Amino acid sequence: MNLKKKILVGYGVSFSLTGVVVAWAIFHLWSLATTTDEILRNYYRSILAVENMVDALGRQDSGILLILMGDVDKGVTQYQENEVLFLEWLGRSRNSIAVEGESTAIQAIEAGFSEFRRQVQQLAPGRGGTGSASTLTLESYQKTILPAYNKVKAQCLELRTMNEKTMYAVSEYERQIARWAIWSTILVASIGAFFAFIFSLLFAEKLVLPLRRFVEAARKISAGEFSVQVSAETGDELGELAAEFNRMTAKLRRYHLMNVDRIVAEKNKADAILESIEDGLVVFDTERKVSVINPAGCRILNIEAQQAENLPCEQILPVRNVCEVVAETVRSGCQPDIPDDRRIITLTCGKETRHFLFSATAIGRKGQRLGGVVLLLKDITELREVERLKSEFVMAASHELRTPLTSLGMSIDLLLEHAAGYLPEKEKELLLAAHDEVHRMKALVHDLLDLSKIEAGRFDLEFEKILVSTLFGHVQDIFKGQVSMKRVNLLVDNVEQLPPVIADANKIVWVLSNLVSNALRYVEEGGHIRLTAIQAGDYIQVAVEDDGIGIPAEYQTLIFQKFVRVNSQESGRTGLGLAICREIIRAHGGTIWVESNQGKGSVFTFTVPLAFQGGGCNRHHSYGSRKLLTDE
Repeated sequence: MNLKKKILVGYGVSFSLTGVVVAWAIFHLWSLATTTDEILRNYYRSILAVENMVDALGRQDSGILLILMGDVDKGVTQYQENEVLFLEWLGRSRNSIAVEGESTAIQAIEAGFSEFRRQVQQLAPGRGGTGSASTLTLESYQKTILPAYNKVKAQCLELRTMNEKTMYAVSEYERQIARWAIWSTILVASIGAFFAFIFSLLFAEKLVLPLRRFVEAARKISAGEFSVQVSAETGDELGELAAEFNRMTAKLRRYHLMNVDRIVAEKNKADAILESIEDGLVVFDTERKVSVINPAGCRILNIEAQQAENLPCEQILPVRNVCEVVAETVRSGCQPDIPDDRRIITLTCGKETRHFLFSATAIGRKGQRLGGVVLLLKDITELREVERLKSEFVMAASHELRTPLTSLGMSIDLLLEHAAGYLPEKEKELLLAAHDEVHRMKALVHDLLDLSKIEAGRFDLEFEKILVSTLFGHVQDIFKGQVSMKRVNLLVDNVEQLPPVIADANKIVWVLSNLVSNALRYVEEGGHIRLTAIQAGDYIQVAVEDDGIGIPAEYQTLIFQKFVRVNSQESGRTGLGLAICREIIRAHGGTIWVESNQGKGSVFTFTVPLAFQGGGCNRHHSYGSRKLLTDE
């Protein structure tokens, strides 16, 4: 017998026991219904007939009293109508005899009513008797008719009492039967439930026992014991499953024996690769705890491999933003998009300070369960030193070039002023071209010198508390003539309610001027440039909006880099202005970004920290992007 048939047999037994209980309950319900119908059909109709006879008899008596009071016609009519009703209900009572002795009582009522009618016919007028109006008096009524009326009424009430007692007795009997039916049904149901429970326990145990063996065997296999076998004596699907399970374990045992050596070799290879990597490598699990660290990582973080195992990220890396990147990678499955210069950290390795570029990579394919995160620490100290030397060289070269360029520019200006009128047109054009190129080179040298100072950490900032409205006012004064000449609307929001910021006013005005100058260059006549500012947490967000030609999407992530120009054909631009803006804003502890739709305009936004109560002002600081990055 297969497993399906066994389960069907088990359900069949349960359904059979349930059917017995249901049949037993239906039988008793049918008996109660039959008895109740009998009570309603016989006893209740007899009682109803008696009630109507008593009512009709009373109305006949009322008719006689009407005759006594002189209303003969109405009294006779009422008497006759109710006489017919009394006889009608008496006939119904005779046809619904259900109690022993009820027939005798009905005969007595008939005899008493006949006597009542006879007495009325003798005394009441209009009944065909010998009586007259003077014969029926109150005295004759009380002496002859009233006793006959009382007798018939008493006989009717006696018949009703007889039916009521009998009906109550039958009802009591049915109540006992109902009580017996309830208890007997409970008993039968309990017996059925008991047998069903016992049968279910035995049947379930028989079905579950092989499954328990499978579970135990699976636990042993997961523990590495591949020689386990499952025994099943049944010939059903569980027996087939046991045979297939045993074949599977045999194959696993052979596969395990065949691959153990290969797995060990691969592990040794992986260990050798980790040891040979010169960059620090730390593997975190999904709870951001260390699971693997290579020797270079131990040397960089000044920790032993055994000590680092299972430690959280914050304990081995006291750099907050690195652990935040690891946590975001665990959450999203990929490293967050952050600039390269914000992925540089500085750590103390022994007695020297070194710089590292970190990156986090999720372990596992996209859409699958994440296995952890690999953190790579690449030593870029030498690259940083080369970059520092490059910046110093550029700064020195720019400084050395400034003096000869100034002299050259002054000479060309003197020639244009005094000798331009004596030169031929062609030589004059060459002199004008030289004049433009010298001034372009002077602007380039000036920007290079400023940028080099920032990158070398020699950029002086004079911090003070200042209102954003004051900064906006300076910018308005600077560009008042230019916006008027180009017929461009320079709009400034009302920012008087904003709290002051802590910033170098000259440098922030330089940033705003550079952004407004860029906007003026690309806004058509009649266009709009708008300066806005809002508070966002502990910062003020300052924005320069325009409705110019916009910036192509491929340039929006590049324009803050050095020597990047959207329009390469445009002359007189060095491509360093936005790079300098970025470094100035970073030196203030803020960020700068752009949002643009080509053909609809651009919005340049940067943040400046608020000046909190008690914060210092008029302080002299030397900031640079290098110093800022190592502090993050």
